[in-house]
Amino acid sequence: MPLGQLLIDGLAMGACYGLFGLAVVIIYKTSEVLNFAAGETAMVSTFVAYHVMVFYGYSFWVAFVVALIFVAILGVAIEYFFLRPAKNPTLLGLIVITIGAQMLLMGLASWKWGAEQKQFNIPFSYKVTHEPIPGFIISEWAIAVFVAAAVVMVFLYFFFQHTKLGTAMRATQQNKHAAKIMGIKTDRVFAFSWAFSSIIGAVAAMLLSAKNILDPGFMMESFLRAFASAVLGGLMSIPGVLIGGFIMGLIENFFGYLLPAWKPITAFVVIVLVLCIRPSGLFAKHWVKKV
Repeated sequence: MPLGQLLIDGLAMGACYGLFGLAVVIIYKTSEVLNFAAGETAMVSTFVAYHVMVFYGYSFWVAFVVALIFVAILGVAIEYFFLRPAKNPTLLGLIVITIGAQMLLMGLASWKWGAEQKQFNIPFSYKVTHEPIPGFIISEWAIAVFVAAAVVMVFLYFFFQHTKLGTAMRATQQNKHAAKIMGIKTDRVFAFSWAFSSIIGAVAAMLLSAKNILDPGFMMESFLRAFASAVLGGLMSIPGVLIGGFIMGLIENFFGYLLPAWKPITAFVVIVLVLCIRPSGLFAKHWVKKV
């Protein structure tokens, strides 16, 4: 396989991991909750899009919009019904709650759509390729991933820097009690952050589904790699997560080509090394100073 193709494919997968890592980090930045249900939330939204396309005959774009609306409501419901009722929860308690939500969502998906594998088709195929530079082959899917990542990052920058809600989310992240005193409705901020992150996770999942078979467990490995990207870039750094995703995608792709037996454990190795060497991640301090 040409080096250029390995590079582009690794960056494209890394962009997906980075996007999905953003879904984890946005919630963590706002409420300091590690959402282990993010993968299954995105998985259910992909099944909703699949259901709208297959059983109701609508186009992908209609199914896409329906799935995003659904997953935003689902994210708010998880925060409202699972996390908000918890009284003085510990960090471990919050993690256990999200794991419980994860198991519930996986069970519901298996009950509704079955455990058998399905094919979910999106308009951007990784089989349709272009070669703008000799040796650098890029697929329509990779182009769509890069565009989605760029749009999300530009939107997040303007959202956090130039909107009242973005400022409220930053203030809540820095000091929840002070934000309440200043009149910020932190409960609404938490609900919005869950809806917001769920939408980003659903976009990443539908892009990842083009290279996976759709079943209730198809996001488990992707969540692990996205979490490794978040740990690598820094759980408090939004741009760092995307850069961490790119690095993660390149490491996985090159290791998968040179040492295929190591590919499944790449994410574990990255998480362990980062936690041992630089627990805050590569870019955490940079983002804290800027934001």
